[in-house]
Amino acid sequence: MQARMKNPAMALPGAMKALMDLAKAIDQAGLPKITADLVLLRASQINGCSVCVDVHAKDLRKAGESDERLFAVAAWREAPYFTEAERAALALAEEVTRLADGGQISDEVWDEVADHYSETELAALIMTISSVNLWNRLNATTRQIAGAAW
Repeated sequence: MQARMKNPAMALPGAMKALMDLAKAIDQAGLPKITADLVLLRASQINGCSVCVDVHAKDLRKAGESDERLFAVAAWREAPYFTEAERAALALAEEVTRLADGGQISDEVWDEVADHYSETELAALIMTISSVNLWNRLNATTRQIAGAAW
């Protein structure tokens, strides 16, 4: 396997800095890191981004997450390993990632996630999901290789 080109965020001057600044702002919003990593992993699974699946699964493992939780992210609805707040975040991640399939975020998912997170945390969650979708598209389009050093 070989990438088509280097990651566009690294090829375009200023792009990586902008994305890192966004990540820093998100990290400072108070959203639990595990929740962010779970939604990063789930959106990446949906989009088939091997680079991001690899990175975020490793991040979760380094944070002490169990194999049961890691393996069950793709089937979180049927697994007993997630809190109600995590389930709400994962549901939002799926709907945002699959906008082209349904066209909107359901009121049910929105109301549930809003019950668990403050406005700032919710903003960070939305930005987390949106940014990983960008990374997934950059990596998939240019066929970045999981485990390869950038």
